[in-house]
Amino acid sequence: MQIDRRTLIGGAAASLALVPAARAQDASMPYVLGTGTASWPPREHFKLWPGSPPGAPSPLPANNFTVNGSFKELWLRGVSEPMVGVYRPAKPDGRAVLSIPGGGYGFVSVENEGVDVAKALTQHGITVFVLAYRLPGEGWANRADVPLQDAQRAMRLIRAQAGKFGVDPAKLGICGFSAGGHLGASLAVGHADRVYAPVDAADRQSARPDFAGLVYPVVSFSTAGLNSRSAGMLLGNNQDPALLARYETSDRITAETPPIFLVHAVDDGTVPVAQSLLTIEKCRAANVPVEAHILEKGGHGFGALHLPADSPGRLWTDIFARWTARR
Repeated sequence: MQIDRRTLIGGAAASLALVPAARAQDASMPYVLGTGTASWPPREHFKLWPGSPPGAPSPLPANNFTVNGSFKELWLRGVSEPMVGVYRPAKPDGRAVLSIPGGGYGFVSVENEGVDVAKALTQHGITVFVLAYRLPGEGWANRADVPLQDAQRAMRLIRAQAGKFGVDPAKLGICGFSAGGHLGASLAVGHADRVYAPVDAADRQSARPDFAGLVYPVVSFSTAGLNSRSAGMLLGNNQDPALLARYETSDRITAETPPIFLVHAVDDGTVPVAQSLLTIEKCRAANVPVEAHILEKGGHGFGALHLPADSPGRLWTDIFARWTARR
């Protein structure tokens, strides 16, 4: 799975195209099967924007959902209608997590780093919200801000409807993976950045996560290494120093940053483990609570379920759930 994902980010991968029943902009429930045991979106889901999302191109991107790799994981491209899937536990305890899949800002690994995460965390009483966000290189205006627009809006809508979802708005955190880890880190440090004009009362809510789980995250474009494609996909050719500084998330960690939980493998060949080590250093300097689990082996893109059963790292979702309970 790691090979397939790295190859695709580098520019070439074989995939099996799916034919959804309808495009997302044409139907409220475009069920698209991945492994055959899950569908996207789930029956309970909500759209982020009441009309067209900010900076919408004309025409909108066409949905391109594909199943990739030996694990047959669903990847999303052409997300014209960003939305959040809702996964409720049998015994909710008020905690909630917005799961932010990765994909190098070139696709959204919604199954491996979204649906599978929900399967793992709902067992601990956590309500999980899976974010299918827009991709910056698909024609949207202000491309670099597009994913953060969706992430901020998702957090605000969850808090505005906390009673409906049965969650405590003061126990809402995030868990982001790879480029989704960069988006999660951007949310942790830039939750109040004005990246879109308010559209309704929900936008008076805070977008700040109460805790941030970052799994093999990109946190610094300047030190991510030659294998990282996230910077180019997010920023394009824009070299504006202020924009670069906004998304150099490690440099924006302050005492106001929420507690951070890290998982990273030493043998990650796509996002160097140095990214998480830098985050630890920055958190300690700012007196931000930080917990890190550095795995000897695991590679990149293991999500919630793809490490071997006898790997210590396979337990990371259990440890993360315990950590959130102590916040």
